[in-house]
Amino acid sequence: MERRARFSKILLLVFFSLLSLLVLLPFYAIALASFKPGKELIRYGLNLKLDFSVMSLDNYAFLFSGNNDYFTWFFNSMFLTILQVVLTLIISATVAYGFAAYEFKGKTFLFICVLLIMMVPFEILLLPLYRLIFNLGMMNTYSAIILPGIANASTIFFFRQYLLGVPKEMIAAGRVDGASEYGIYLRLILPVMKPAFAAMGILNAMGSWNNLLWPFMVLSNPSKFTLPIGLKTLLTPYGNNYDLLVVGSFFSIIPIFILFVAFQKYFIDGMTAGAVKG
Repeated sequence: MERRARFSKILLLVFFSLLSLLVLLPFYAIALASFKPGKELIRYGLNLKLDFSVMSLDNYAFLFSGNNDYFTWFFNSMFLTILQVVLTLIISATVAYGFAAYEFKGKTFLFICVLLIMMVPFEILLLPLYRLIFNLGMMNTYSAIILPGIANASTIFFFRQYLLGVPKEMIAAGRVDGASEYGIYLRLILPVMKPAFAAMGILNAMGSWNNLLWPFMVLSNPSKFTLPIGLKTLLTPYGNNYDLLVVGSFFSIIPIFILFVAFQKYFIDGMTAGAVKG
């Protein structure tokens, strides 16, 4: 029995090791491509061939030379991602707390509306949302990117499910001790939600960082372009800058990678807890 359990562990280890290698192969391919000239990418595409004869640091030297707008796009994306994630987490957590902790008229109907919004693809909302932003005079502003998504239905649903697992006695004890409703939320509930904040923070950051379609529709000023839009402008009918495109795409992975590594423990705890609460 013990030998069978040990054999099963070895098989699982081998399986997940191979699965990890498959997941890492695309990152390895783009990392290699970032050291090769753009003409090599056009000629052979992304590949796993390690050819030192064509590899150099020229692409990285060009990236950090200041002769391009890459870091303007990078810091625009960084600013938007941080602001959008912070606002989304605060507002979504507050809405979710209302659904989880209070009883009020229309609660079930409003929560059904949240569920329905989760089922609607963003592409269906694209045209009416664009017309709304245009009529409000918010075109070519960061507000047009941030405001439509700060009350995120998926994030509200996740937080609500997480908060359903928080003992109601904690809230009752806070009221007995004379804490205000805001005090209970800020001092008792928010600290308990750290794993949920980490999980949703990473997922929302990934969505905001990689968002192309909506910012591309509402932004027209090149100085306000985000990183996905900026990288897209490198591919035109009149010429393609693959040298900057590949190294810039690889470099853009680093912030999300650092974010995940830094909050990995909280992310796993939050996703696991959110999956079983409620």
